[in-house]
Amino acid sequence: MNILLIGGAGNLINNLIIKLNKEGHRISLLTGDRYGKASYQRTFEKYNFPYESDNLKEIFESIRPELTIFLGAYDTNYHWTGENTEREAVRFSAGLMNILMAYSQYTEGRFLYLSTQEVYGESRQEEYGEADPVTPKGVPAMVWSQAEEMCENYRKSCGCDIMVLRMDHVYGIPENRRDTRDICSRMCLEALESKRITVREDRVFSLLYVTDAVEFINRLAMCPEHRSALYNLSSMREMTETSLADMICQAWGEPLELIPVQGEEEERIILSDILYESEFGNPFFCEVQDTVKKITAQMKKKAHLFLNGEEEDKPLGDRVKDKAGWLLKTLLPFAENLILFIPFFMLNNRAVGSEYFANLDFYLLYVLLFAIVYGQHQATLSSVLSVAGYCFRQMYDRSAFEVMLDANTYVWIAQLFILGLVVGYMRDQITKLKLESRSEREFLDMQLVDIQDINSSNVRVKAALETQIVNQNDSVGKIYSITSALDQYSSEEVLFYAAEMLGKLLKSKDVAIYTVSNRAYARLFSSTSVKARQLGGSIQYTNMGEMYETLCQRKVFINRRMEEQYPLMANAIFENDEMQMIIMVWGIPWERMTLGQANQLVVISALIQNAVLRANRYLAALEEQRYVAGTQTLKTEAFQILVNAYLKARNRGLTECTLLSVKVEAGNHLEAAGLLGSKLRQSDYIGTLSDGGLYTLLANTNGRDAEYVIKRFAELGYESRIVEDNVQATV
Repeated sequence: MNILLIGGAGNLINNLIIKLNKEGHRISLLTGDRYGKASYQRTFEKYNFPYESDNLKEIFESIRPELTIFLGAYDTNYHWTGENTEREAVRFSAGLMNILMAYSQYTEGRFLYLSTQEVYGESRQEEYGEADPVTPKGVPAMVWSQAEEMCENYRKSCGCDIMVLRMDHVYGIPENRRDTRDICSRMCLEALESKRITVREDRVFSLLYVTDAVEFINRLAMCPEHRSALYNLSSMREMTETSLADMICQAWGEPLELIPVQGEEEERIILSDILYESEFGNPFFCEVQDTVKKITAQMKKKAHLFLNGEEEDKPLGDRVKDKAGWLLKTLLPFAENLILFIPFFMLNNRAVGSEYFANLDFYLLYVLLFAIVYGQHQATLSSVLSVAGYCFRQMYDRSAFEVMLDANTYVWIAQLFILGLVVGYMRDQITKLKLESRSEREFLDMQLVDIQDINSSNVRVKAALETQIVNQNDSVGKIYSITSALDQYSSEEVLFYAAEMLGKLLKSKDVAIYTVSNRAYARLFSSTSVKARQLGGSIQYTNMGEMYETLCQRKVFINRRMEEQYPLMANAIFENDEMQMIIMVWGIPWERMTLGQANQLVVISALIQNAVLRANRYLAALEEQRYVAGTQTLKTEAFQILVNAYLKARNRGLTECTLLSVKVEAGNHLEAAGLLGSKLRQSDYIGTLSDGGLYTLLANTNGRDAEYVIKRFAELGYESRIVEDNVQATV
């Protein structure tokens, strides 16, 4: 089977490699590290690419894995400590997304994501099952739980065989200080450093040895089919920090001090493997006490690795082998120089008495050869050897004193050194320029890759924006198609459902529409939530400062300073240069309080205004038919339609209203209506219903506020009551 393992070096991945190699599988490794410095067990192929690389798709296509295992929460490429936490969270999510994207495009084989018990942050007496909701605490746990959701979403949307394995407190024998990630090795490290162990007496957990975890994973990886996409892997052997510390003390062989620490509350987090065991059995066989002895022995034996982080001391033979390559590379040019000096010395001696080669300077050729190949250093050595050979040959016929007094000797030496050093210097400079050029080219190649990535991203964004412009819910065409639905409502209902329509288009649950009653006050007509009604049923909009000034300029008000007394966005609707309505929107996210959103509000307001104007003109044309001649009393049919509209809107939470029944003697309806109308607001209505009784509709008024109107009517000698239970029947 072709298997791809993804993760940084460590106990878990090395044990996985050993196990899978024993079973004869061909293992490939994606290290997640561009430089590939970490040490792994032997694999068939190793890919030193970061998880964000664009080459992952090609890697999957090349390997064609039947099984992919991503270490996830146990990946040592991520360091969840200190100031790196947020940056590592972004890297982890982006890396997993890229891995899943490459895997989903390949769409073959099984994918395993390894999670941890840390996605559960709350203590409880029962074991956590697969169906229990996660409760992460802290950034790493939150990222790992989100990674589980990401895997589940890919499994559902792509139809891939993706499994999430939550492992409970995995521990193993560390090789160095970086491997001390589990609770057992951390206790042993504390014992090494200070001869004491700090324990929480109220902490309960279950340990799973790394080889047992590998066996769990192997059974799930090789099974032909499985019933669930999420499994808990646990030994379910309950123990406390105190009992673990006692085991370490017994295995340590020397006294250790235990320092008990009491937490704020008992912490008990243990996973339940009932689902796994019912399907695959329980492979747990490593006892904690035996493995603790191995861990303590390892850490005491190699204490320098854990205390100082130093590399392990190697035998002399291994160290010689490690240094041999560097030593040979350094000594080889010197050896070549000394060896080649011998033939050039012999050639020079033969050329001295030769008729054809007497004028040929072999020493000069020798120096130029090493200056061209190795540069200044070897050219200097060649020149020194050549001078020694020349002087030695001259002393065949003359004494050393005569050679030293000969001016030709110094001219020849100067010529040799000058040519050798100049050529060597030029060679060194050319080599330096080549290295700089290569370095610059590598940098520019990386820049080109980044530019290509950015360009690809821009192309995707451009395509997404083009699609959004054509298809988005915020396009003018979509807005018009939604607002045109207001035409289906009756004239009395238009403004109620305009608020609901605004909330839908602006993606806000809090919208209010105020109608201007005079040049200073506006009355609340309809709203979609309690928050939208927080300014009250009546507002003096001329005292709203910056908001009023902005609306008077026919601009959209945006509450960028997030002042609580103002809505987050507001717009006014004008008719004949007079403000008729004010639209207020609350509950808009900060990132959407933009000029584009403001322009959208203007367009929607204009379309709503058209619908309202049509309704108002229609009602004005029918005014003679709706009202009793010479009064403000609505006729029965018109009043019934109006009451139905208000009650329907109230039931949908778009307004508040109260219907009052007034006790009037027969034949005195018009007289009473005229008298009572003086005690009503412009937004209230009075009329008769089908039972012949006189009624008053109080807009934007609840039962408590209606009591004031009832008292006013009583002062005029008319008894009234709130109609609630039988209002529908009366209407």
